[in-house]
Amino acid sequence: MLTKTYGAGVLGTDGFLVCCEAAVENGFPQTNFIGFLTGAARETGERVRTAIQNSGIYLEPKHVTINLSPADIRKEGCAYDVPTAVSLLASYGFLPKDLISGSLFAGELSLGGEILPVRGVISMVSAARDAGLSRCFLPKENLREGSVISGIECYGAESLTALIRMLRGEDPLPRPAVYTETAEDLQYAVDFADISGQELVKRATLIAVCGRHNILLIGPAGTGKSMIAERIPTIMPSMTQEERLELSRVYSISGLLPPDEPLIRRRPFRSPHHTISPQALAGGGLRPKPGEISLATNGVLFLDELPEFRTEALEVLRQPLEERLVRINRVQGSFTFPADFQLVCAMNPCRCGFWPDRSRCTCSELQVKSYIGRVSKPLLDRIDLCAETTLVAFDDLRARGGGMESRRMKETVERVRGIQEQRFRGTEVRFNSGMGIALIEEHCRLCPEDERFLRAFYEQRSLSARGLHKILKVARTAADIEGSGQIRREHLAEAIAFRSLESKYWGSGPAVLSKEKGVKIRGRRSTY
Repeated sequence: MLTKTYGAGVLGTDGFLVCCEAAVENGFPQTNFIGFLTGAARETGERVRTAIQNSGIYLEPKHVTINLSPADIRKEGCAYDVPTAVSLLASYGFLPKDLISGSLFAGELSLGGEILPVRGVISMVSAARDAGLSRCFLPKENLREGSVISGIECYGAESLTALIRMLRGEDPLPRPAVYTETAEDLQYAVDFADISGQELVKRATLIAVCGRHNILLIGPAGTGKSMIAERIPTIMPSMTQEERLELSRVYSISGLLPPDEPLIRRRPFRSPHHTISPQALAGGGLRPKPGEISLATNGVLFLDELPEFRTEALEVLRQPLEERLVRINRVQGSFTFPADFQLVCAMNPCRCGFWPDRSRCTCSELQVKSYIGRVSKPLLDRIDLCAETTLVAFDDLRARGGGMESRRMKETVERVRGIQEQRFRGTEVRFNSGMGIALIEEHCRLCPEDERFLRAFYEQRSLSARGLHKILKVARTAADIEGSGQIRREHLAEAIAFRSLESKYWGSGPAVLSKEKGVKIRGRRSTY
């Protein structure tokens, strides 16, 4: 007797249906598994037979063939245990086919018959709904996660015995799970008001978040670079339903989805250590999984001590920053993960962290140049703003209050994001940072005087085309913050100022102090 049930797998972040076919025939008693299976999936037969036996059901020894199709996609993991068990029991005649057809089954079986949770349930249920299935039977622990997908009924079962009783009609089906959550405002333990001084850096951060620009914070050790980065999620707008679902898919596949919050509300803040490998940053492995880049989707990827990261790891960032996707190619297929994040970097100007204070810095000019040179020019071209932190005066540190609160900064960000939403309506672009050449020409027009001003700066600094476009994008965001439809000189000058630090540190040789404590930039010396 031949029976078909449906399970599901995950390819990248997308789910796909797997048809589990079980054929029971007279003949030499053995079980054959076919369908391009990994080791864990191939062990399904032993787990299923033992779980069925320990659930009080005796299966007569027969020749059993179980096929998982499509055969050209590699089947991984243990999520096929439950659909295989249901298909096998139906082939033996223990289960009717009315509820089995049109249903998705997912879950791992223990030897005692308990149904254990699996990863990627959101993607699996979404694939089942898109394929036209009407219901899903999931592990009890995954039921709340599966219920976030509307348009399909989800039921939970703690054990194979409980599932069998539901399918046979011995126990009535419970009401389908419905996802609900409280509408409480998000509360953060940190606030921009905690930061004393650094008003210029706060301004740069506000511009960066408003236009979703990548930003680099550079300055001596202990000047608040990490504190500022940690507070960026507090001023970002709340995620939309689509953003929450996209992020929850990634975390579900990675096994990081909180059981009490299957639809993540907070924007992620990922801060990997500088010893991270390129594979852990971008994702990959024998069975490709999302890396830190994808886990930061719709949030912030913070790279502290930027020059300490491996060169290969930093270069991995270049393609995702452009395409907002991570593409991983393997022999068994191509995998795509989202990478729509805001990059925030922080670094000291030298290894000891005190340059340009020659009374404290012990690094030679060659050491400073070597340290700063670890950050490549192509990566810098993908960073829109560079802000410099400085040592804060004692009185500013001891002063209480007076700093801009995250709540007020968030209101500004939401207002500017609303302007961009109207501006780019009908296009795939959502932020000023994502404008292409055509949109830049349309929305970043300058008056003739400012055009000449920008031309002089472009030619003097020998900017790349990408660098010029980033200045215009940042100027557009600065104008939006002021509510100006036209980019004016002050907006352009502000964008240039945040770009000029790149020349100070990475100009024709890094800006290093001479013995007279002057800064040498492009052959000229000025006091610091």
